[in-house]
Amino acid sequence: MSGSPKYSTVTIAPAYARLEAQRRRTREAARKRQEALRAKERAERAARRAREAAARRERARAEAERRETELAARRAARQEAHAARGRQEQSGADARRLDGVEELLDRVRGQEAGVRALREQLAQLRGRVGGAGELGPAIEELRGRVVLLGGEGEAPDRGAGHGAVLAALEERLAGIGPEARGYDQQGYRHCVDLLGELRAASGPGGETRFRALLGTVEHALTRHAATGGERAAEELRRSERAREDARRAEERAEEAAAAREADRLAAEEAERERLAAALAEAADRLGVVRHAVEEAAAEAVELADPDLAERIGAALAAVTGPLAAGAAAQALTAVAALEEVLVGAEARLDELHLAYTRRMDLAEALQDAMIGEGFAFTGGAERDGRLLLSFERPSGATYRTTIGTDGEDVVLLYQVDGEPDVVLRPDPEGAACDRTEDLLERVHEAVVERNGFVPGELTWQGKRSGNDPDDPPPAAMEWTWSR
Repeated sequence: MSGSPKYSTVTIAPAYARLEAQRRRTREAARKRQEALRAKERAERAARRAREAAARRERARAEAERRETELAARRAARQEAHAARGRQEQSGADARRLDGVEELLDRVRGQEAGVRALREQLAQLRGRVGGAGELGPAIEELRGRVVLLGGEGEAPDRGAGHGAVLAALEERLAGIGPEARGYDQQGYRHCVDLLGELRAASGPGGETRFRALLGTVEHALTRHAATGGERAAEELRRSERAREDARRAEERAEEAAAAREADRLAAEEAERERLAAALAEAADRLGVVRHAVEEAAAEAVELADPDLAERIGAALAAVTGPLAAGAAAQALTAVAALEEVLVGAEARLDELHLAYTRRMDLAEALQDAMIGEGFAFTGGAERDGRLLLSFERPSGATYRTTIGTDGEDVVLLYQVDGEPDVVLRPDPEGAACDRTEDLLERVHEAVVERNGFVPGELTWQGKRSGNDPDDPPPAAMEWTWSR
């Protein structure tokens, strides 16, 4: 290749600028329509998620009600089973106590009318065994009446000997039973003490004392029997109340534990629902834009903006990674950022498309102009955002042309080989390429006449035009054109 590259900065004619502005507005309107469609799809997906979430909540509510119903049924069954066991145990205890009362009643002598009345009451109580009512106090009351009636029937004959009277009173005390002794220890000791005094008075010369103490002993025995029965009944009532209180406390503790467990499960379910909803939202929002994002990354590569393609790919990966890992908050943040990246990328791609169209239009205009000057078009390619065109004159000289951009400017770069007025290196006094310059100037005039582009002055390094031959060329001078 001979000579220095020649270049010209191309400006846009007003007509073409208006056409390009219209294209820009059309693309912007299309972007807005596309974003509106995506917003609509996001809203539809959000509404669908809301419906699905409401349906899940309704199912969860129904399931919670079902579990609560089952829990209440199990609780009622436990309570009924406990009550049945309690009634069974109580029935057994009542039956045993009634058996004891009947044994006492069988030992009563005489007092036929009183015994008959007590047996009727005993039969009534036996009929109530296993029922809902509490029989303990009634049984103890009946026991006390039997003891009293037995005491009356077994009252010692005051005319009998002292030994027989003492024996009858001691047997009466023993008949009151150890249960009464446990509930009325003071009364029992008092009875024992009185019997001791009565025994002491049974000796010679103690007749008067013996008779005086006899009534006191009989009264103490009657009182001991009644007190023991009353206290036994009261203790039984306290025991039953304590047992019932303990049962209820146990039930309350079980209910509280069940409620805590239900709250824990509900909280875990709510957290799972929140995470699932967030992940579903992130996945839906990604689904709305993913195809557009992937297309934008591919277009960025095609339009020679690898940095933009890399940014889009990184933003997409920032969503897919957390989604796969189940990191809902991170995924939502990343998908929001991806949506913003897509909006900016599409605007940038529109500008890249406009620049590409501008280069193609200029290439078409240049190709027509070159052919009009007798050149043959020998091929073209696109590389790194630049168009590479090759032309050949009938003389065999080749013109390799690059159409690219230098900042905001469009630049034409010519590399000429085979023209006699193109020297191998710049002349210190200024290089002259008159015939080639005239030819390219005619090409540029044809471009201006037919299209909306205005090529500037054709220049090259060392041109005799008052420029400093050492001025650095524009960035276009660094472009290369490989065969």
